[in-house]
This record gives sequence, structure tokens and C-alpha cells, in this order.
Amino acid sequence: MTNPRRIALEALLDITEAGAYANLRLKEALTGLPQREARWVSAMVYTTLDHLLYIDYVLAHFAKGRTQPVIRGILRMGVAQLLYMEVPDSAACNESVNLCKKVGKNKLSGYVNGVLRAICRNRENLPPLPDNSVDRLSIQFSWPRWLVDEYVAQYGTEFTTALLDAKAPGMTLRAQYPHTTEELRAALQAANIPFRPGGLVPEACVLEQGMDVARDGGFLAGHYTVQSESAMLVCKLLAPAKGMSLLDACAAPGGKTAYLSHIMQGGGHIEAWELHPHRKALIQKTLERLHVEGVQVQVRDATQLDPTKVQAFDAVLVDAPCSGLGVFGKPDARYAKSDEMIRSLATLQGKILDACANYVRPGGALVYATCTISQRENEGQIRSFLAKHREFQPGNMDALPAALQRRAKDGMVQLFPHLDHTEGFFMASGQTQYYELNQWEAADQVLRTEFNADNQKIDGALKAMRDLIVSPSVLNAVLDKLRSDINALSARVDKLEGK
Repeated sequence: MTNPRRIALEALLDITEAGAYANLRLKEALTGLPQREARWVSAMVYTTLDHLLYIDYVLAHFAKGRTQPVIRGILRMGVAQLLYMEVPDSAACNESVNLCKKVGKNKLSGYVNGVLRAICRNRENLPPLPDNSVDRLSIQFSWPRWLVDEYVAQYGTEFTTALLDAKAPGMTLRAQYPHTTEELRAALQAANIPFRPGGLVPEACVLEQGMDVARDGGFLAGHYTVQSESAMLVCKLLAPAKGMSLLDACAAPGGKTAYLSHIMQGGGHIEAWELHPHRKALIQKTLERLHVEGVQVQVRDATQLDPTKVQAFDAVLVDAPCSGLGVFGKPDARYAKSDEMIRSLATLQGKILDACANYVRPGGALVYATCTISQRENEGQIRSFLAKHREFQPGNMDALPAALQRRAKDGMVQLFPHLDHTEGFFMASGQTQYYELNQWEAADQVLRTEFNADNQKIDGALKAMRDLIVSPSVLNAVLDKLRSDINALSARVDKLEGK
């Protein structure tokens, strides 16, 4: 017989003590469990993580001395049940004592019982929160102090309070081409699963409560997938259309790649790059389940320039590695981050942007996105990029809902969970200059005036490059391509004039 509390404890300890990712560890823990028990274990772990700092704050007043990890985990789960879950006090205390015995800590069962019952008796007289606003918000909402301090500095105390108080959005589904939103809605209604259309993306279906999609036939058959409205908006901002050539430079696990193909109805060229082979495998698994064909999935380092791909794409998506602090449904993420980690991520993001900027054709678009609310990774990153890459200018935000267009500034917009009821994504659009060069058909007569006019435009672009700070390899790659194009056109003119 399975013991849900023991399963939850073991998962919690792996997450809090060993640094395991909650979603991956829980996926492993829930395998084979009946649905009801799986839901309870998931709720137990995520509730504890979501309120971890406040739980520890309370325990510090009732549990004297240092406690070993196993006992600390049992106490944390016990307090989570007492304060945040619909579990009777007696059950929360008794089951915590029983769990203590099951893991071989019989001698400490009385201590666990005493601490939890003391909290029960003092439920109306728990320790007050600190007076300092940053300390208070950190403990009240269980966010690391250094992050709260940064958010208060960026957004103010009132805005930060509302932000940290936001709840994670409900599970959001979308159809995958050739299946339609109408089919998905009909399937949900037939299964009596309540949902609402997305507030930002109408074709999204936001569930009122979660569902076990891994056991659902429609999900397994690739008729639909799980994807947040914010992630869908990132793809829409790229303005994909049939026949376009697109690059998803940091593509794992493949959800955005699949949605780009969905919007293009399978018509176009998409390359999906990922640094690590095991993450490439995740992309392939996603695309196979959703029956997406025609995508070239490759192991590539997006920080390294590939001269053969210079100006090869109509649009490039850089969904950059980031701190993930905008995804409120993953509370463990905020405890694992540090100021040093964000600085390191910002450096990496800059390198990826610098390389990928070269892959955009004249007149094409570069979209940068993160799932964080850190300005260092977002607005600061883009302003630095535009200062270095003067061939880019802020792109339009016409693909976004009107409300977000009004909030957008300089081709950038930040989504917030408490304002937009979705994950806290940042997205920015950059547009390259288009020089309107003549486009020749095979039978065209090339006129010298037209040829010279194009040369002037190319010369102007080359002169503008003198103000750019780029590496010799990047500059040489671009110049080599331009020389090749000019030589080919010149040879054609000579041939035509020789007739």
C-alpha cells in the first residue's frame, strides 16, 4: 500500500535538500499513483514550497534548536496542512507523528507532536511579521529577501505586494494543427471539464482546475498540448506565416516550435536549436507527439556564430535561458536563484543575442523572450543590445492584444501574473532595416541605373557598419556575403550587356 505522505516527504526532501527540480521530481514520484493520491501529493509538496519561508518563520518560534532534515521536512508539511490545506488539526498532527515513526524517527515523534499542537493552540497568536517592508514581504509571501528588495526598488512596495500575492494561472491548453480550437472545446465540454477562453489569446482554453493530461487520450494523440498564454504570445509576436523561414534558437522542450508550426499550418521552414543532446531529445519527443513535421532539430551552441546562417531567416526567436522567476507555478525556482546567477544569465543572454542577430534577413524580425520579471534580464538586456546593434530598431507590437500594445514601450512589454493572469513573460521585438533592393526574375534585363542604385544602398549599409562594435569574424562573414552577391550581380550585368 502506498503512503502519500511518505512519498510527498521524500520528494520534498530531494527538492529542498538536494536541489532537485520540483516538476521533474514530482513526475517521478507520481508515476503509477492513483489520480486522487497523485493530486494530494502534488498539492502537499507545492503548498509547502509556496509558503516555505513563512512556514520556517513560524517553526523558528515553536521548534527550538536545529532539527535534522527529515524532521524539518515532516514539520514543514505539518504546518502546511495546518495553515493552508483543508486538513483537520488532529489529522495533520497525528499523521505527522505516524510519518515520523514510519521513517524510523520514533524517538522524535513526541517532539513533532508537541511542536504542531503548540502551533494549533496559538493559531490566533502566531509571531507577527517584521516591521521592515522588505523583510515583511519576503516572509509573508515566501520570496527571498534579495529578490523582494530588487522588486521594490524597480516597482515600488504597493506593486510588489500585489505581484507577490498573485496566484499561478490555471492549466492552459491549445489545439495543435490540423486540430482546431473548436474540437478542443468540444472535447472539454464532453468530458465536463470547466474552462474559459484565454484573456489574452482567445483560442487558449484555461481550465478552472487541473487535469492529468498525461493520461488523456487527446493529449497522447497530439490533438492538443499544454501551453501558457504568455508563451503563445511570444510566438505570435514573431508574426509567422506560411512560406517563412524561422529559427527557434533555444527551443527545448519544443512547445513554442510546435506552436510556430501550428500558426504556419505546417507550411514553411523551421530550425530548432538546442545546446545539449538530451534537450534536443525533448524537442523531438514534443514534435513527435504533436505530429509536427518538417522541423530541423539540431544540437547547436546559440552563442557561436555560424557564418553559413548569416541572414538566412525571415525571423529569429531567442527564448533565452533565464531565471524563470515569472513562472509562479514553480515556487522552488525562486529559492534556487542568486544575484550572481542572474548576472551570469544576463551575460549568456547577451552572447546569444549578439550571435543570433546575424541570422536575420534585412527587413526581418528578432524576438527576444524570457519567463522572468528581472529587469537585468529584460529591459536592460534589450537596451544594451540596441546600443550595440544599430542595424536593429524596436519592432512593432501589432500582433499583441490592444491592452498590451498600450503598455508596450520601445518594442518591449513585460507581463505580470497579477495584471495579466498568466505567467510573467517579457518579450521584445526588433526589426532590421530593409534596403528595398531590386528583386530580379530570370528573364529580366538589368539596367545600369538600377544596378547603381542598389550599389548605393549597399554602400550605405556598409558605411553604417563602421559605427558597430562587432567581432572580425562576424564582420567578415557579412562582407563576404555582400561581396559574393555584388560579384554575381555584376557578372550578370556583364553577360547581359555582352548580348
